[in-house]
Amino acid sequence: MDRLDSMRLFVRVVERGSFTAAAADLELPRSTATSAIKQLEAALGTRLLERSTRHVAPTLDGEDYYRRCLAILADIEEAEGLLRDAKPRGVLRIDSHPRLTRTFILPGLPDFLARYPLIDIHLGQSDRLVDLVREGVDCAIRAGELPDSGLIARRLATIDEITVASPGYLERHGVPPSPSQLDGHLMIGFVSSRTREILPLEFMVDGRLVHKALPARVTCNNSDTMAELARLGLGLVQAPRYRFAEDLAAGRLVEVLAETPPSSTPISALYPHNRQMAPRLRVFLDWVSEAFANTKV
Repeated sequence: MDRLDSMRLFVRVVERGSFTAAAADLELPRSTATSAIKQLEAALGTRLLERSTRHVAPTLDGEDYYRRCLAILADIEEAEGLLRDAKPRGVLRIDSHPRLTRTFILPGLPDFLARYPLIDIHLGQSDRLVDLVREGVDCAIRAGELPDSGLIARRLATIDEITVASPGYLERHGVPPSPSQLDGHLMIGFVSSRTREILPLEFMVDGRLVHKALPARVTCNNSDTMAELARLGLGLVQAPRYRFAEDLAAGRLVEVLAETPPSSTPISALYPHNRQMAPRLRVFLDWVSEAFANTKV
């Protein structure tokens, strides 16, 4: 393994925190990866990694070498792209909520793959906060306001939110005429994965955002479960309009308080700031921005 390949391997080991995961990413035997790093450390005359039974982390020298490797590899990739017809290639690992994936990404994915025949896609399906670097994810697509995570965020769209309930629920509790007249109503409590707290309902009233916490006999932390609980008539819920499009069309759910909707939700693509953006990620971000803009919901 030459020095550049050793540097690429070292960077991947640091980012993944694992010889096994880094070797799998680069399609190498683990023994080859371990031997190459030992040879690199011997050539440099310093230990780059601290190894334990559960995790691998860079030493102080390793952290400095990691940053220098990133800069060198980024310069090489840029130079090679200028000197040849560099077509985007490789495996692109995307993590997105299942409903977002089905609504906005899957319909146009065959066209994307036909346009870029050298790119393969792995789709992770979650709505938890993933560690992109440690888990080897190139890009995560997330809804809502984002914490200061050190990631680069690219805004893809802003999605309208609505308040809904089942016909059976409205028969029992009545149709609320305004956010100030919600006495006797229930909500389905959605627990934020970020704060671990139940999110209140929110309404735009005369240009001002009003929060309203209602009693919740059932709480959950999964949006698909929340939608099913709404269909079962267990309370009011709020979510993006596209989330309930089929339920509204079929009459399983009914929109209420349409004059005072929740605030709209931003959709963003997140990717690490300390990694040179690969051509495959760049073309995907351009394509997925078009996909969100062109999807009618």
